[in-house]
Amino acid sequence: MQDGIEQRDVILERHASAGIIRLNRPRALNSLTLDMVRMVSAALDEFAADPGIATVIVMGEGERGFCAGGDIRVLHESGRGGTDLAETFWREEFRLNHRISTYPKPYVALMDGITMGGGVGLSSHASHRVVTERTRFAMPEAGIGYFPDVGATWLLPRAPGETGIWMGLTGSNVVPADVIRAGLADFQIASFQLTELVDTLAELPRGAGPRDVDAVLKNLSSDPGMGPLRRNADLIHRTFRFGKMEEIIAALKAEDGDFAEETLRTLHTRSPTSLKLTLRLLRLGGQSRNLAECLARELGACLQILKSPDFYEGIRAAIIDKDRDPKWLPSTLEAVGASSIDAFLRPAEPPLTFSGAHA
Repeated sequence: MQDGIEQRDVILERHASAGIIRLNRPRALNSLTLDMVRMVSAALDEFAADPGIATVIVMGEGERGFCAGGDIRVLHESGRGGTDLAETFWREEFRLNHRISTYPKPYVALMDGITMGGGVGLSSHASHRVVTERTRFAMPEAGIGYFPDVGATWLLPRAPGETGIWMGLTGSNVVPADVIRAGLADFQIASFQLTELVDTLAELPRGAGPRDVDAVLKNLSSDPGMGPLRRNADLIHRTFRFGKMEEIIAALKAEDGDFAEETLRTLHTRSPTSLKLTLRLLRLGGQSRNLAECLARELGACLQILKSPDFYEGIRAAIIDKDRDPKWLPSTLEAVGASSIDAFLRPAEPPLTFSGAHA
């Protein structure tokens, strides 16, 4: 690597014809801050305008994670304090997600290690998405009283069968093979080959396009095999095809086997409000025309989630007190009324707007 031009929480480099963006908060698993979102956005603008850059590569520093998501402690503090930081973060992050999906040059995301929440937004909207044997992929928001955002309500409903619904509701880790099958990544490449991958991409000519990048990735890729979600695809389809959480729970209870039992146990630990909200948003996302529509709907729900006790309780239990024992309110699915979920679907004011073509 050479020509480093930024040495803060985001490191920018030019390496021959590649523009490289490195998330640089390894101790925080490269969790995103507002400043990082702004630096990545500015870098994408700069690289798009540079005729010497053929490919943009986004990666995380350290061996543990690509990006574990947004810095939820900061969002928690903003909501409690009544500041506009959380709203500003979400607005700019969602615009960045849309920007990635419409980026004019090949954008290669190296999803090595933990890739969750906001990390999914930085990677799964990319034109080229790479997982490794170390990838730990999840959208775990229902476990903290939140819901899958960053355009996940566009991505997850488009996974085969009901795989994406399972992923959004359980928030469980997904192995690389199933990430690829769900359409959220494209290639698996061994972690020890990532340096070779970056160097090879950087050697592409300035006029290189998506097919040239495809060829490089395919040449270095390996067969990811079959993951547990694919092995249990029929069961997932049978049990997660419904429009109500109560129906999903009933269907799981009627199944035999460890997978159904483990799925049930996981769902019982999640916020009942988050489960119903997540399912509603995923079903609406499956009917939506484009990513922009889903992101706008998600922002409206974000602004309402700041009024939800489960959002603060989930973050308290996960990262503040770390007792892993949230007390959800309401505590049962039956107590979560349809009107309370409707309240999360109020459009954000002012509306979320995007520049460039729609996804």
